[in-house]
This record gives sequence, C-alpha cells and structure tokens, in this order.
Amino acid sequence: MKNILIIGATGQIGSELTMSLRGIYGNEHVVCGYIKGAEPKGELMESGPAEICDVTNPQMIAEVVKKYSIDTIYNLAALLSVVAESNPMLAWKIGIDGLWNVLEVARENGCAVFTPSSIGSFGPSTPAVQTPQDTVQRPRTIYGVSKVTTELLSDYYFNKYGVDTRAVRFPGLISYVALPGGGTTDYAVDIYYSAVKGEKFICPIAEGTYMDMMYMPDALNACVQLMEADPTKLVHRNAFNIASMSFAPEQIFAAIKEHKPNFEMEYQVDALKQSIASSWPDSLDDSCAREEWGWNPSYDLKSMTTHMLQQLEKKFQA
Repeated sequence: MKNILIIGATGQIGSELTMSLRGIYGNEHVVCGYIKGAEPKGELMESGPAEICDVTNPQMIAEVVKKYSIDTIYNLAALLSVVAESNPMLAWKIGIDGLWNVLEVARENGCAVFTPSSIGSFGPSTPAVQTPQDTVQRPRTIYGVSKVTTELLSDYYFNKYGVDTRAVRFPGLISYVALPGGGTTDYAVDIYYSAVKGEKFICPIAEGTYMDMMYMPDALNACVQLMEADPTKLVHRNAFNIASMSFAPEQIFAAIKEHKPNFEMEYQVDALKQSIASSWPDSLDDSCAREEWGWNPSYDLKSMTTHMLQQLEKKFQA
C-alpha cells in the first residue's frame, strides 16, 4: 500500500488530487501537506491526516515523511505564471529551492517524486503546433525557467541517485471545484463562472490565441496513471507532454453559447497575460505519453463544457 504526501495540498490541483488519491488508496494513506495561512478545511481536513509541510523547510518535510512512512511525494508547491512574474525570487525559492529539498528527502528516504511541469516550459522559439516531446525550451518567464529547471533537476536525481522522479507538462487546467489562482489560462475557468452568473465576460486573451487546455478529472487521472506506470517502460520521465484539447477564446465562447444563448463576451486584452500566452504552444504532441504509459483523456471541449456548466449550476444553487 502506498503512503503518499501531497505538498501544496490546498492549492488548485492539490485540493482535488488529495481527495482523489484518498478515494483510491484510503484516507489514512494520503497526507495533506499545507503551509500556515493555507490550512485545509472541511472534508479535506476531516477525511485524513494533515500536517504543516513547507517545501522551503527540508527538516519539516523529512519529519512528515518519517512519521507516516511516506514512499511517494506529489510536490505541487509553486507560484502560477502571472503571480510568479510579480515575484520572481519567491517563485524560484518555492519552485526550485523547494524541489531540491524534496528531492534530497526523497533520496534519503527512498521516495518516488511527482513534480509537475507545464506548457510554460516552452518559449517563443518552440514549434507552436503539435509541439514535439523533445524540442527547444527557451521560455522568457520565471515560471517557465523554473519549470525547465524542474525537469532537468528531476532527471539529474533520477540519473545520479536513482530517485524515481516523474512529471507531466500540464496545459491550462479547468475545474469547477477550486478557483484559479493567478495563471495565464485562468480565463478558461472564469468564463464559465460568468456564464452561470449571467454576466458579460471580459476576456483578457486576444481572439485567435490558441492554448492547450485540460479538464481537471483528466489531469488528476494523469497524475495517478503516470505514478502507477511500469518504470521500465518510461523513457521520458521528466516531463511528458499530455494533451486533451486546444482552443482559442472565441471557441470556448461558442461552446458555452450552445447552452447559454444570451451569453456575451468582449475583449479587453491584458498585456502581460497575452505576452505569456503568445509565447506558449498552440497544441502539444503527446504521443510519447500515450505509447509509454497509456495516456488517453476522456474530455473534449464539448463534453467538458456540458459537465462544467452543470456542476457550476449545482454549486451556485447550493
């Protein structure tokens, strides 16, 4: 039986991943790691063990790992792209210095480590359409720089020390559970909230700007599926391209309009978000993930939109 520690468990991905993993492995086997000021609440706190676990404090990480006999760490601590640009030093401290701490604890205690990368690890010189698994990575944001470093450092610990490191490059993630927290792709979550509230949506991303996106249930499945994959079949480890759908703002607007005919949208482009979005790929080639560990998403734009709107309607009625 796995004993799992999730660092950053109260964040956008972590809050849902924690509950998903508890459903698979048992509540008592999944530890919700959080920092002061971001305490878990409700079911997240009540359903299983929770510990303060600051990624910048290696001693704290080691104590939690030993207390619960942890064998797998999901390291989700990071600043999102837009927030990171306003505080690059903190983004590096959490994303890279923190990762170093996690990897050292993992090396000393025989843990496997999952640390997600992102489409932000690519840059304007990367082929934009069907971006290959192995290609040039020269991002121009601190978020992207830290993600490339994450991939390289994770590979280093695997090759030098044998630490079982694995990662995916997440596209923009869309969820009805947790609110977005400062990412470039957040518009693709906000637009659904506006539609359900009956408000006009002000889109910060320009028409025709394609970005890869993924519905959260598929993202959670990717985390679990990769960590359960046969290690002898993994060639790329850090980090796999994974893809589900790629769309521009006008396409998600059109998908919502099928359900909400009176929904309106206008563009007020945010210069920072647009500059970041324009430097990212339009779509990813995820054939390596499909071949090496059977990646296969369940949702496309149409099915996601139907489910997203249904769930948000229920959420607001409650």
